[in-house]
Amino acid sequence: MFFFFVGGVEQQVGRALKEGAGRCLRCGSTADLVEYEKVLKLFFVPVWRWPGKDPAFYCRDCSFLSPHSLPLHDDDRAATGRSGLFEALRCDSCSHVVDPQFRFCPFCGSAL
Repeated sequence: MFFFFVGGVEQQVGRALKEGAGRCLRCGSTADLVEYEKVLKLFFVPVWRWPGKDPAFYCRDCSFLSPHSLPLHDDDRAATGRSGLFEALRCDSCSHVVDPQFRFCPFCGSAL
């Protein structure tokens, strides 16, 4: 006798806490600060839900949910009065925002 288990845990976006709170890590567009919940599904049917620990950033353009955000650009900071969520490093060659832990730019490959 064989059984196949079809299921898993996924994250679903809940209510928005603050719109335009940061930038998406994947596409760079505006990301919202949201509450999220984790959902256990068995055979594609939600069985159990529980809330996530901390709020996360959700991009409406690419549907990416992440715990961190890129810092806002200088013109966004001036308009909103907010600063970025973590200190970032800009590549001298392509001026993309890069994680400070990287030694090389993931966009153009130049040394940082």
